[in-house]
Amino acid sequence: QVRLVESGGGLVQAGGSLRLSCAASGRIFSTYVMGWFRQAPGKEREFVAAVTWSGGSTYYADSVKGRFTISRDNAENTVYLQMSSLKPEDTAVYYCAVDRSPYPESRRSYPAAYDYWGQGTQVTVSS
Repeated sequence: QVRLVESGGGLVQAGGSLRLSCAASGRIFSTYVMGWFRQAPGKEREFVAAVTWSGGSTYYADSVKGRFTISRDNAENTVYLQMSSLKPEDTAVYYCAVDRSPYPESRRSYPAAYDYWGQGTQVTVSS
């Protein structure tokens, strides 16, 4: 069992930055993949970014490439999402998730592939 707790959300103006954190507790294996997803009102949950727990390979949605950076601190069991150049369309509830199966890589962007989820943190970007 893995427990995930997100933090760092808030209200920011367009062009600003925020850093989200996801603290994980429980048994984290090196084969796990940590992901960030987001869900805006009336929309489906969508993939944002993912990182492998061991090797640090990263994956990004096209909509956030060059603006968001995912990283992990294995010693602290924490995954971060550094968000810069924020846009109003980035407004959503952001969720952290764990996928226990590292392969195939194509599963990274599918919410159904993830086994554990946090409660979410709200990010609001004003124009």
